[in-house]
Amino acid sequence: MNDHGRLKEIVFQFIGQNENVQINPLGKGHINDSYKVISANNEYVLQRINHHIFQHVPELQNNIFRVTSHIRAKLGEQGVEDIDRKVLTLVPARDGKLYFNDSYGDYWRMMDFISNSKSYDEINPELAYRAGMAFGDFQKMLSDLPGEPLFETIPGFHNMESRLETFRASVKANKAGRLSDSEVADLVKEIEARAKEMCKAEQLHREGKLPKRTNHCDTKVNNILFDVQDQVLCVVDLDTVMPGYVLSDFGDFIRTGANTGAEDDENLDNISVDLAIFEGYAKGYLQKAASFLTKTEIENLAFGAKLLTYMQTVRFFTDYIDGDTYYKIAYPNHNLVRTKAQFKLLQSLEANFEEMQRIVLDAAGR
Repeated sequence: MNDHGRLKEIVFQFIGQNENVQINPLGKGHINDSYKVISANNEYVLQRINHHIFQHVPELQNNIFRVTSHIRAKLGEQGVEDIDRKVLTLVPARDGKLYFNDSYGDYWRMMDFISNSKSYDEINPELAYRAGMAFGDFQKMLSDLPGEPLFETIPGFHNMESRLETFRASVKANKAGRLSDSEVADLVKEIEARAKEMCKAEQLHREGKLPKRTNHCDTKVNNILFDVQDQVLCVVDLDTVMPGYVLSDFGDFIRTGANTGAEDDENLDNISVDLAIFEGYAKGYLQKAASFLTKTEIENLAFGAKLLTYMQTVRFFTDYIDGDTYYKIAYPNHNLVRTKAQFKLLQSLEANFEEMQRIVLDAAGR
């Protein structure tokens, strides 16, 4: 059976036989393979779930079902119209499961396709404001999710203590022999100089001062769908929805959206924090989220931007020290370039931290 024939057989596990079904590649996701499916009656998204990264597919799909069901109920209570465009709709397989495991060992899922929608990779202050409202509203609606906490789809994903343990083990092993370079050795010292401060979130949690909530854990602007008038439709890409600290979700958007340079910019002069985007996002986020956040959470949102940028610096640097075994690289020193670019952004966040705190507290009405 050719690849198209195989895809049709998988589609039929969800929507039944339809010889006129059309299946075409969709997007350029780095983790899952996506296809647009057009049948006589509807349009769908078919995805092959990367079960090497997400190793507990039933639990992953149950997370998504719980989250989308809760949001759907909240939207219904609010009298929102056209709910199917405001939240993802999972299509169960014919056996009732929320996924299909094929004979090759691959896992598949299907969702309704949200038509007349778009996403953005580039950001400006107005889009940042709308994105802030989207993620703030997402967290607000899920702040009272009933039952047990969601399954942790990637254990320790935003746990800085765990990331530093891995980093220190890599430095000790020095598998690729790269620590003899003075620039690399100096970066190790910079990481360690900030380590205690950057473990603050886990310490606050142990002290009972920082709660874990339902987080998105991948708060990039391209994980929001907008309509043709640039109004927010819904938050998508829910694979990493799991328990976490709100400051991590806030910080990850700033890390990815408010950087004036590229994540792997070789020219460090290009890199700084865009305070207009920071302010737009903070205002939009807190307009929706301030009502349920604690004082400690609000006071640490700006710190979250430093934390997630530091964390990504450590992750790129760890992979460089290990010999480039995790992230795909385009050239030999790519991970070192990424490390230095993230570290430059961190330094800019540190230099602008007082202003960032002022923006957050003003937006929260504190």
